[in-house]
Amino acid sequence: MSQSVERALGILPLLAQGAAGLGEVAGELGVHKSTALRLLRTLHQHGFVYRQGDGRYRLGARLFALAAEAVENLDVRGVAHPHLVELNKATGHTVHLALHQDDEVVYIDKVESRYPVRMYSRIGKPVALTVAAVAKVLLADLPERERQQLAERIEYPRYTGRSASGPRDFLRELALVREQGWATDLGGHEEAVNCVGAPVRGPDGRAVAAMSISAPTVVVGAEELLELLPLVRRTADTISREYSGSGSGPETEDPS
Repeated sequence: MSQSVERALGILPLLAQGAAGLGEVAGELGVHKSTALRLLRTLHQHGFVYRQGDGRYRLGARLFALAAEAVENLDVRGVAHPHLVELNKATGHTVHLALHQDDEVVYIDKVESRYPVRMYSRIGKPVALTVAAVAKVLLADLPERERQQLAERIEYPRYTGRSASGPRDFLRELALVREQGWATDLGGHEEAVNCVGAPVRGPDGRAVAAMSISAPTVVVGAEELLELLPLVRRTADTISREYSGSGSGPETEDPS
């Protein structure tokens, strides 16, 4: 990276903390005021910083517009899919990706298992809110008041003897999921199917999606499926870093 570009980029984190004067910018970069002024003027011309009436600089509207546009155009499914495929190859089990929309959690991607038994789930189908691992992961991430309000207004079908029985039971489980950072559905929806899920997080640390692996007990037992939890969480973390742009990307090729 060129020295000028590196210095210019170094200005942005400083201004993210609040407006700063020319001397502060120069001091942060360890350069002469004339160098800092040249960099600030270039950033100002492109709308990345703004010079206030008091002579101090703050982040410019162009930077916020680009950030908003980038977030709006992020496709978590597109980012996640190759990693879901890899997890499927490594385990052989069904892999899901889901989003929370209003009072529903909906599957937006699915990679089928490689064994003959197929899961009932399909893309676009809402999941069972009170038992599905992906639903627990996403709902556990809600602010406390929102979790409580949702728990009070939804229904609690008794799919199996392991299904949540009501708001108090459900909120207790969501609190555990929030604390541990992952969720399970061990026969809560179907006696013979187990599932382990983990969150995909955005730049602000909030869960933007949830992923899981599922398997019928005739293929793998609950304990054996739980042994795959570290792999599921690593996959979710990898997707999170790539989605948030915080992971290490490929090096730019040398044009020479």
